[in-house]
Amino acid sequence: MGAVIKVSGLSKLYRLGVREPERTDRHRGVMAMLKRPIENFKKYRALAEFDDVDFGSSAHREDILWALRDVSFEIQQGEVVGIIGTNGAGKSTLLKILSRITPPARGRIEIRGRVYSLLEVGTGFHMELTGRENVYLNGTVLGMKKREIDRQFDEIVAFSGIEKFIDTPAKRYSSGMKVRLAFAVAAHLNPDILIVDEVLAVGDSAFQKKCLNKMHDVGQLGATVLFVSHSMPAVTRLCSRGILMQAGRVVKDGTAGEVASAYLSLCLGTSPHREWANSSDSPQSDVVRLRAVRVVDQAGGVTLAADIHLPIGLQLEYEVLRDQHVLMPQFDLYDEEGVHVFSASETGQSVNHPRLPGRYLSTAWIPSNLLTDGTYYLDAKMVTPQPFREHFSVGQAAAFQVIDQSDGQGARGTWTGELNGVVRPLLKWTNDVSEVS
Repeated sequence: MGAVIKVSGLSKLYRLGVREPERTDRHRGVMAMLKRPIENFKKYRALAEFDDVDFGSSAHREDILWALRDVSFEIQQGEVVGIIGTNGAGKSTLLKILSRITPPARGRIEIRGRVYSLLEVGTGFHMELTGRENVYLNGTVLGMKKREIDRQFDEIVAFSGIEKFIDTPAKRYSSGMKVRLAFAVAAHLNPDILIVDEVLAVGDSAFQKKCLNKMHDVGQLGATVLFVSHSMPAVTRLCSRGILMQAGRVVKDGTAGEVASAYLSLCLGTSPHREWANSSDSPQSDVVRLRAVRVVDQAGGVTLAADIHLPIGLQLEYEVLRDQHVLMPQFDLYDEEGVHVFSASETGQSVNHPRLPGRYLSTAWIPSNLLTDGTYYLDAKMVTPQPFREHFSVGQAAAFQVIDQSDGQGARGTWTGELNGVVRPLLKWTNDVSEVS
């Protein structure tokens, strides 16, 4: 085992077009026209040469876009790494440099092993060749012998699901068909390093499940996988490690769950802990004032990445200002699609009697193995049931991520693809055998 990818001080920048000022003076306009060939040559050279750029300066320039800036990391053999970030963070540029499609402006890259990149629809395909010919072309580029491709060919075609069209020119394939065949080739020709961009989003749901499961298998066999996706559930269940990028820089490198949580906080501007320290700003009525909403683990610590196998606590901290009022804390939980997962209200003796003035902390526990993996948003309320009165209601008061590392012990089992539904309970199964042949 050792590092198969080493990236040190990697930078990539581009020049942006800047509108030239209009010339109103006729003499200057004629001179500018005469000088234009020289100026055009300088502009063309400047697209690849950055002699005028101070790489150590943090000063902003209108004509320069830093796609990557001083990126460094190492990836070990057999790691499955998710590279995530918002649009424009530099993910695709990084993968193109690692795939040797575009050169860096500065920095050093060391790669050990055979690399297969699937960065866009039809990557590595010749559109005039048939699907069969493209399979052999891709395999040959990877350094495979013809007999090795022959041995894998039937599996590749079966996985792609386009058997009827395998002898049709690729230019007649739909986007989905190109992706299906390209990924089938990538997954079966045994590359040492597999690089996959968000291109899988082109495929249908069933094929995406097959691809995720296959990437998991490829990683289990010792290949290194770099996977770019905006689907945090896919990243957390497929990858052991994550790299979060923002504005061309690596801002976090850690476990997939930690990085997915940081992405959630960065991208959505929400967190698992929201507090109102100033009494005048906090949601309140003349009876009760909200102080904090938290998502906590079993130990009581705030968590943004909740393990699917452990209970999750939803906390409401509030201050009762006046007595003689029955108060009922409530939570509403929504998934990332806006589906209302459940509503929960505190029950029992504590809400049957008026609460005395003071500071309270109410916690509702979601059982382990109930929610499916994904992002959830929490609305918090406080009501008096009879006669009904709503004292405060805060939408999206907190957010958290449920992660499933696919250890085979939960309701998912060993399946790494997507599971539908807003809940995923771990049910008890029994088997009665009446006859065995």
